[in-house]
Amino acid sequence: MNIDELFKKIASEREAKAAAPISYIVVGLGNPGKEYDGTRHNAGFAALDCIAEKAGEKVQKFKFEALVGEANIGGARVLLMKPQTYMNVSGVAVSAAADFYKIAPEHVIVLCDDVAQAPGKMRIRKSGSAGGHNGLKSIIGCLGSKDFCRIRIGVGEKPHKEYDLADWVLGKFSAEDKKLVESCFEKSYNAIELIVKGDIEKAMCAYN
Repeated sequence: MNIDELFKKIASEREAKAAAPISYIVVGLGNPGKEYDGTRHNAGFAALDCIAEKAGEKVQKFKFEALVGEANIGGARVLLMKPQTYMNVSGVAVSAAADFYKIAPEHVIVLCDDVAQAPGKMRIRKSGSAGGHNGLKSIIGCLGSKDFCRIRIGVGEKPHKEYDLADWVLGKFSAEDKKLVESCFEKSYNAIELIVKGDIEKAMCAYN
């Protein structure tokens, strides 16, 4: 095979992948706006940006009230989403995309912050309640189902009972905690690869 044939083959493979239907939606939760960059509540956004970069894609097209991009992960064509509706109504964007692509809740994967987990820890679940997370609560309400996968990224508990939870999640990480949280992002990508291949149990065992 000469160099021209090789380039044609690579281009053909890329076109074939791009033409594949969307079979999963991966959603990073957060709030839009520069003032929220680097906050605990935007861990899902940050994780999604890392996943998109690792997949060689960008999440910058505006559609479904979200910034979106498409990627091939684990052999599946995946829609990457960052809802721009603010956290408490994230489900509006997710359900719009799910309806458009005819994606069942079981093929939706949500990345979000978790104050019950220490920085650097993560928890993967097939389904479940919102656990006090307003973004998950909105998605459950809009999809009409709790049966979607969630990857909850630990951001740490508030320092004491009297500390306002909203102030805590909208606060920014210390340098040390930031490094710990960022260590979860590549793990999240690896977990998503397993999940889209049907190995969610393996992902849970490896990363929980």
